[in-house]
Amino acid sequence: MPELPEVETVKRTLSPHLIGKTIVTCENIRGEVIKHPDAAGYAAAVTGRRIEELGRRGKYLLIRLDSGDSIVVHLRMTGRLLYAEAAHPRQKHTHVVMHLDDGCELRFCDTRRFGCLWLLGKDEEDSFTGMQNLGIEPFDEQFSAAYLQQHLGKRKITAKQGILDQAVLAGLGNIYADEALFAAGVHPQKPCTQVTAEQWQKLAEAIPPILCSSIANNGTTFNDYRDGEGKEGANLPFLQAYGRGGQPCRRCGALLAKTRVGGRGTVFCPICQPE
Repeated sequence: MPELPEVETVKRTLSPHLIGKTIVTCENIRGEVIKHPDAAGYAAAVTGRRIEELGRRGKYLLIRLDSGDSIVVHLRMTGRLLYAEAAHPRQKHTHVVMHLDDGCELRFCDTRRFGCLWLLGKDEEDSFTGMQNLGIEPFDEQFSAAYLQQHLGKRKITAKQGILDQAVLAGLGNIYADEALFAAGVHPQKPCTQVTAEQWQKLAEAIPPILCSSIANNGTTFNDYRDGEGKEGANLPFLQAYGRGGQPCRRCGALLAKTRVGGRGTVFCPICQPE
């Protein structure tokens, strides 16, 4: 699933192409991916609107229109949002196409159709996208070891489950949770109640740089993720833990272990991240 760095990369790669462009028409090939309003209402509301700004909240991409409305996109597992010339062949699983006044298209593609689009009205209360339940961003000034300890320190869940809780910290997913726990030397199955103040500090210090590094590398591609121009991310070779189970730890040489934590595949170093 695209996480904060991947969604941020999509935002940054799409922004130069989209800002100032007008959506001339909207073609709904499989309108069921549009969750609010219905597909026809969505198409009518975005047609003729100029794109003013692109933003991000957690793993959500926001496309703000001159009407004050916002297109909200969640890519979920296999979603892609691509800017392409109209003559460029469409992917097989292209579900929504917004035709732009420069002759190009903004395409929402999703093999598994778990991804969603919503239109959030200018003054509409958001009770449907899930953004209303998100915690702070890892780059917010309020994010700190004290914040993590306050919101997670008394909870009877594992450290990995804690930092994956979107209501506490928005945008972190399975890839970067493994990376952050490895960098901080925290065992993913350690109960939050047993994480020390020093370990919360190490986690708080590790998370933002790890995310920034991945953004600088255009995100991590394993299978489906592509940026807004259809290019793969280049961060895969820099991962220290995630996806490297059974391989030598780049820090100590021990074999990285694989397990499941909260139903999520998890990789850690039994030496660098002791229980």
